[in-house]
Amino acid sequence: MLDTELPKLNYNFDALEPYIDAETMEIHYSKHHKAYLEKFLAALDKYSDLKKNNPQDIIKKLNSFSVEEKDRLAIKNFGGGYLNHNLYWQIMDPNNKRDERLIDELEKNYGSLNEFKKLFNNLAISHFGSGWTWLVRDEKGVLQIYSLPNQDSPLTLGHEPILTVDLWEHAYYLKYQNRRSEYIENWWQTIKII
Repeated sequence: MLDTELPKLNYNFDALEPYIDAETMEIHYSKHHKAYLEKFLAALDKYSDLKKNNPQDIIKKLNSFSVEEKDRLAIKNFGGGYLNHNLYWQIMDPNNKRDERLIDELEKNYGSLNEFKKLFNNLAISHFGSGWTWLVRDEKGVLQIYSLPNQDSPLTLGHEPILTVDLWEHAYYLKYQNRRSEYIENWWQTIKII
């Protein structure tokens, strides 16, 4: 079923200080994320059948649903923004525990955790404009790193999102201004799973 409220954070807005400041967290979650959910729900208003699905399935199967093209784009953008942010908050939860299986897999695939982070960082830093950099598991179960523009979601590619960093300026501008690379480097300090 569709969510009509934002998922609650398991931590306070200041819990990621000094890496992500409380003011950015509050604005990002309470304004930006909330707006994505509200606009996603509004885009689905004409499609009562779609509302019976969970948000992940709507985004995964969007091209198979019969919707007007302008609505398809709104659903993709706002639904993607809603889901992308859900994962972003979850992976930065300070209560998370290390995922040893994921760490082993990353080391096996990329040689070391540091090499994985270097590849991920380089892709995130070089991403043009707004978007997200992702660690995903593809349809064959293989780990991949890539960036997507805007609010595009790996779900539309049939991939399972594991880790993501928000590259939209609203995620970091108050604290880091135009220093995206500094934000990305400090963002790793909020990730407890690896």
